[in-house]
Amino acid sequence: MRRISIFGATGSIGQNTIDLIARAPDDYDVVALTGASNIRQLAADARRLKAEIAVTACEDRLDDLRAALEGSGVEAAAGADAIVEAAARPADWVMSAIVGAAGLAPGVTALQQGATLALANKESLVCAGALMLSTARDHGARILPVDSEHSAVFQALVGEDMQAVERIVITASGGAFRDWPIEKLSTATLAEASSHPNWDMGQRITIDSASMFNKAMELIETKEFFGVRPDQIEAVVHPESMIHALVGFRDGALMAHVGPPDMRHAIGYALHWPERRSLPVERLDLAAIGQLSFREPCETRWPALRLAREVMETGGLSGAVFNAAKETALDAFIAGEIGFTQMSDVVEAVLDRLSATAGHIDATMTLDNVAETDHLARQAARSVINGKAG
Repeated sequence: MRRISIFGATGSIGQNTIDLIARAPDDYDVVALTGASNIRQLAADARRLKAEIAVTACEDRLDDLRAALEGSGVEAAAGADAIVEAAARPADWVMSAIVGAAGLAPGVTALQQGATLALANKESLVCAGALMLSTARDHGARILPVDSEHSAVFQALVGEDMQAVERIVITASGGAFRDWPIEKLSTATLAEASSHPNWDMGQRITIDSASMFNKAMELIETKEFFGVRPDQIEAVVHPESMIHALVGFRDGALMAHVGPPDMRHAIGYALHWPERRSLPVERLDLAAIGQLSFREPCETRWPALRLAREVMETGGLSGAVFNAAKETALDAFIAGEIGFTQMSDVVEAVLDRLSATAGHIDATMTLDNVAETDHLARQAARSVINGKAG
């Protein structure tokens, strides 16, 4: 039996992971499940999977979790430190699906134990790609991508020579506002931004899809994970969400990964790697689909893509600045403090402010320095937001 842990178990990625392992319960020994405020779901899954420990990020919900687990034999804990301690428990395979920068420390800790890390947390590579990859090398661990785009690239590269790769094309659905007039975007409401045309995801990632900040993060991830130059990475709008990524080679060939918009494909590939096993996903009927379409992304509509290229060129800790500013701006949009298009304004202002401050972008990459940069960027973002709100 493989020992596995799921960090971010109550989110969409975590629930899809649980769906797969619950279909073959005798194959897995569940070590840890973590979540946030959805105590009922966390406790129910911990009971069903007979986990060793369940951890909520919400320290004030520990008593609720203990009560929900009473009599199950599952240990309960709460808080960020408890999540990191759970990541230190020996496991063969760990799903990293905590949303935001909070997923970085548990991911690094799991790698330090030599685990295979199935990485669905975009922020880890954006904020600290060099740290993640060096930690994996130093401890004999492995990182497998779970984002559908990076899983697609990973699969397209099987058996290929990276020296032959000319370009990597990441596809984007375009999100909720891909067909809106640009002048209307500033009036977009929270409800409108929270509805995705293709994928069933949480609110934050759905809004990030509408603003293309999720795709901006994925461009940065591509550079970090696959070690390619920024000018080798492209984005294309593909409304049908059937092709998840393409890899172009120096002989002109393009290798495309085609599949249904179902995260269980990428999760299952990482779960069973290096094998391919049967998965409960739709089999595509190409004749029924009829056609696939593509558009060049407009950076006036989606300035996040331009900002991502600036981050890739700057390097260092600029990814941590970018992510912290993005998360803070997203919080402000959800809270009604700023408008939809003002999120990119906030991120750009913070990048400009901190890139001009000595020591923050080019500092040595450690967990402490990433955390300090994250803190400084959030402070700067709040200052910008307060100015806009005022």
